Amino acid sequence: MKVCRSFVVFAVCVFLGQSGDAWGAETFRVATYNLENYLDHGGSGRRLKSEAAKAKIREAIRALNADVIALQEMGLPSALEELRRSLQAEGLHYPHWEHVRGWDTNIHVAVLSRFPIVARRSHTNDSFLLTGRRFHVSRGFAEVDIQVSPTYRFTLFTAHLKSKRPLASADEAEMRFEEAKLLRAKVDARLAADPRANIVVVGDLNDTKDSRPVRALIGTGRSKLVDTRPAEQNGDTITAANPTWDPPHITWTHFYGKEDTYSRLDYILLNQDMAREWVRSGTYVLTLPNWALGSDHRPIVAEFIAEDK
Repeated sequence: MKVCRSFVVFAVCVFLGQSGDAWGAETFRVATYNLENYLDHGGSGRRLKSEAAKAKIREAIRALNADVIALQEMGLPSALEELRRSLQAEGLHYPHWEHVRGWDTNIHVAVLSRFPIVARRSHTNDSFLLTGRRFHVSRGFAEVDIQVSPTYRFTLFTAHLKSKRPLASADEAEMRFEEAKLLRAKVDARLAADPRANIVVVGDLNDTKDSRPVRALIGTGRSKLVDTRPAEQNGDTITAANPTWDPPHITWTHFYGKEDTYSRLDYILLNQDMAREWVRSGTYVLTLPNWALGSDHRPIVAEFIAEDK
């Protein structure tokens, strides 16, 4: 590795991608991971994260080695700081972060980044009307601009839509649909402000691809988002028997023990401009022994070229 010893030489090394730090990346990776109650304070009825579970989560994050990672079910800012410092002690440094607190007082969404966060437009107070009542988006939406290099940046949206747990006050699927529509409106607003923006929408959408909420978020026409559909890197190459279906690759990200079911609930979606920089071969579901010790979700990651195409 070339060592840069002066400011001028350092700047040249960064530009040429020889400094070994984030600014010089020719490709970069974006991941998303639901940590299942990464809490460091009790009193919420949710269990605190055990040290063994934290260690497994860090093992997964180190294996991903993503430059930017979106997190769901993150606890208070103190929990995010503990994770960030623990990762740094193990050789993985994320100097930039965003923590978003919505109406849910227990779990939140967050972002860790090797690259500078140069704009923050996160949303914490969105609401909608349903059956004559007003509801708030429980976890809010993170929206940040990330500067990958002097000439390349992208906007990251992070969400954790309403779970499938039933409520007495409203239908959970309808609540998730309303949240998805609000998130889609945020994406449209970003595109209206900058039609050439690079946009990545990630997170736990708590529903399948053909559901109303996910379809509403993906959209239609020229602004339709591209589903990267990360899958296990296990050698599967066959195509679908029905040309309108996705290939039968292993894409599940969540295990629900009560029903013994495996579902794809976590997504990395791209607008058309960002999709031009997408590297399919670097996009996958992480497979890790004893993954469920850390969380009931598996993380996913996508790779990109840091150059507008």
